[in-house]
Amino acid sequence: MRETGYCIVPDLVPRATIEAFTADLDPVFEATPFGEGDFYGYRTKRFGSLLKRSLHAEALVLDPVILAAAEELLREGCDRIQLNVAQALEIHPGEVRQFPHRDEDMWAGAKSDQEYLVNVIWPLDPFTEANGATHLYPHSHGGAGRPEAPPATPVIAECAPGSAICFLGSTLHGAGANRSAAPRRAVIFGYSLGWLKPYENLWLAYPPAVARGFSPELAALAGYAQHRPNLGNYEGQCPSVLLGETTPTHLGAIDALRPDQQSALADFAQIERGGA
Repeated sequence: MRETGYCIVPDLVPRATIEAFTADLDPVFEATPFGEGDFYGYRTKRFGSLLKRSLHAEALVLDPVILAAAEELLREGCDRIQLNVAQALEIHPGEVRQFPHRDEDMWAGAKSDQEYLVNVIWPLDPFTEANGATHLYPHSHGGAGRPEAPPATPVIAECAPGSAICFLGSTLHGAGANRSAAPRRAVIFGYSLGWLKPYENLWLAYPPAVARGFSPELAALAGYAQHRPNLGNYEGQCPSVLLGETTPTHLGAIDALRPDQQSALADFAQIERGGA
């Protein structure tokens, strides 16, 4: 991914997991209306909140290969990573090619070689050139990968369900046109720097009553963890306090600092309390 901006990992999860996940999402795809807008598309269905729509989402979100890659690529820029998006897509026949874009551009500010985001597309149907498989533009990523015009020839991410299409937030990409006779489905799970505002409002998607059913690792990715120093707290404590059987009415604030900050403050406080 560092070299080209993307990679495709074939057969990363069993086909049975994908089929069970797809079955859980079938009624939601059926009920969801088409989107509106030249970016989202007029022949494309999208919906989020996947962690509460299927128990099989956790196997993809917490896949050890994917998590290790996301941590490796992002942790230099943050104290912890977070889930940025959990979205399902169904691109119908007649949908046009999506505008080539970089997902990191949802956040304003100067971009550099520090990546903001790692995205993973999991096909639920076979991805082919005809049904709109994602277009990926090699070497379009990073601080030096921003030509004025997109490269002329993308790589078409053709692969089977169970494969993972991974790309950086700075990698130019876009869905292809669906010129086939059937819709093609996929889900996207994205991981971002933990101090960024996520694309999906995690606390509305997964309020405490929902997140109590998550494993601790999944709950932390879904927003129930502080990002040191003290970001994302609830009454001065880690928001995971809301996931217990009961939550105290009144809480005392507790420092959540990086080690370097903790050390500096401890030295300062020792001097102050000593009366110097």
